[in-house]
Amino acid sequence: MFLQIVLGIIGILLLYYGAEYLVMGGVRVAEALRIPSIVIGLTLVSFATGAPELVVSIDASLAGNSDISLGNVIGSNISNIGLILGVSALIRPITVQRKLLCFDSPMLLVASGLLCAFCALSHGISRLQALLLLAVFAFYMWKTVVGALKDRSSAEEEKTGKPLPIYLALLFVVGGVIGLVGGAKLFVNASIYIARAFHISDAVIGLTIVAIGTSLPELATSAVAAYKGENGIAVGNVIGSNIFNILAILGIAPLIRPIVSVGIQPLDLVMLCVFPLLMLAMMLIKKAVTRWNGAILLLMYAAYMAMLAMRGI
Repeated sequence: MFLQIVLGIIGILLLYYGAEYLVMGGVRVAEALRIPSIVIGLTLVSFATGAPELVVSIDASLAGNSDISLGNVIGSNISNIGLILGVSALIRPITVQRKLLCFDSPMLLVASGLLCAFCALSHGISRLQALLLLAVFAFYMWKTVVGALKDRSSAEEEKTGKPLPIYLALLFVVGGVIGLVGGAKLFVNASIYIARAFHISDAVIGLTIVAIGTSLPELATSAVAAYKGENGIAVGNVIGSNIFNILAILGIAPLIRPIVSVGIQPLDLVMLCVFPLLMLAMMLIKKAVTRWNGAILLLMYAAYMAMLAMRGI
């Protein structure tokens, strides 16, 4: 038990310092390339923190556990907005850039709608549908890169602090990702061991520790970014990760083996769309995600978790 507690503490430290270096490296990469930090949050940082979901989904597809592959993405996307954005907004209100309102948030709604439609029509995701998701992802990346190139001049004006060489910034990013993934694994494994020692059921463990486990990198990164006032990375990480989860991960995993949905219920798909809709509404009203908004998101997430518990999944 003592060893597991020590490993859990080490995992928390790795999560914190991994997030610290990933945010630091991401900001410096944005400065070196003269692009807004929001673009780095939507791409480099969000894809890096999405690595656990990608690994879990591909492993699940290879093992024929398609429900895990699909449930991992849906659960992570709900957690990213309800839990992670909620916590980040409580730490510090997050101001929102126009780009998120005009393109990225609507793109997340489109991706969520496509996933819901595929699950409703096909009870899963076929290889053809996966290719369509990948095509939409390619379009999203193209638009993001083109927009970043156009915004380079404005980012030059935002540049602050002593410049860091691009190779060193990239080393910070790589080191941060390794810390986040390793820290998440240590923390989750230690938490499961301790929970079982106290005779907590596997169902409760699965609904809490395991469900949130793959989202710990996003949680640590967005929370640290919010604390440091890096709004672009804090909210960009959440939206970018959700887009990456649906369009890239569910574009790749079904190519290995088509996904057949068994345990996913309409409530899960409804919440998948409700959370981004609510997030966009909050952003449009205040041009920010306030502390009150964060509290509402957290309460909704807690209510969803309670409904899952009553459902007995």
